[in-house]
Amino acid sequence: MKKLVTLFAAFTIFSSSSFAQQALSGGSDLTSPEIKADRTVTFRLKAPGAKEVKLSGDWMPAQGWTPGTELMAKDKDGVWSLTSTPITSDLHSYSFLVDGLRITDPNNVYLIRDVASVTNVFIVPGGKADLYTVNAVPHGTVSRRWYSSPGNNLTRRITIYTPPGYESSKQDYPVLYLLHGMGGDEEAWAALGRATQILDNLIAQGKAKPMIVVMPNGNVAQEAAPGESTEGLYKPTMQLPHTMDGTMEQTFPDILKFIESNYRTAKGKENRAIAGLSMGGYHSLHISRFYPNTFAWVGLFSPAVMASDKVSSPVYANFDESLKKQSANGYKLYWIGIGKTDFLYKAVSDYRSKLDQIGMKYTYRESEGGHSWTNWRDYLSEFLPMLFK
Repeated sequence: MKKLVTLFAAFTIFSSSSFAQQALSGGSDLTSPEIKADRTVTFRLKAPGAKEVKLSGDWMPAQGWTPGTELMAKDKDGVWSLTSTPITSDLHSYSFLVDGLRITDPNNVYLIRDVASVTNVFIVPGGKADLYTVNAVPHGTVSRRWYSSPGNNLTRRITIYTPPGYESSKQDYPVLYLLHGMGGDEEAWAALGRATQILDNLIAQGKAKPMIVVMPNGNVAQEAAPGESTEGLYKPTMQLPHTMDGTMEQTFPDILKFIESNYRTAKGKENRAIAGLSMGGYHSLHISRFYPNTFAWVGLFSPAVMASDKVSSPVYANFDESLKKQSANGYKLYWIGIGKTDFLYKAVSDYRSKLDQIGMKYTYRESEGGHSWTNWRDYLSEFLPMLFK
């Protein structure tokens, strides 16, 4: 009996070890995606029982908000493949549709969550995406800190980038507050925006000043990104309580106080910048206006502009008067970027007309495309070198 127990234990250990080794091995030798020197990319998926497999990628002509698709071809071994035409240098996302079911690529471990969707990503080098790559340059430090937000009655998480050499220096640094869009959180700019890689590379090239970059969670109802709070593992949603109702703007001083009490920050509005995309552009517009002598550098990336008629908050009262006050107090840069096909294009155009009427100077950047991370990474890459000069 003792021998049987010993044999069973040995078999269990062997089986568990073999299973672990199989899991570690990955179980497939397919390469997908395979990025080639001519910027064509080959995608592969083994699905012998599938009747139809399509590839869907963000570089394909979109159908509304949904990226286009292309049919893949099946070989005798049940492997479906497709080689693209040359793809632009960028961080790209994609997925497969297997008999209508959208899935991720099992041969690509690189995935990013955007709200409640998870997609595979890859980088095509040889152009602007070289800024999004980890290169052999000095690196900053990225930390997730928790801070007290009395205005929201919460302890909240925030992402903070400190530049290379921060820990060993005694220097005070300027600060950029970088805000995400609706559905995002304190992880969005670091993950989807590649903000930390862009910063490392631009600072190393001498194109951007070393700076602290603060990436808060603009959803004031959340402690932190989904899965990172006491709420546990829940399905993320797009619209949350107190979204764009003035609460983010009113409680923003909690963030300022935490940063300026815990980091070596250079004082004065000339050493503070604020920028954001979409909802974050909306917050940047209204925070910089509501506290008109706080930021000398403002960046609005595809911004939403005006609050809903259903919203009542002191933040949105006396809009024109506070904007004129912001203009009169002076600033170094007021930067606006928007894509030609962005659904917010007209709202931004109307807002520019308002700025023109009151004589408030701004720098305007109009790009191809619409409401996309491709544009927002471009805008950040262009905005950073202008700051704190």
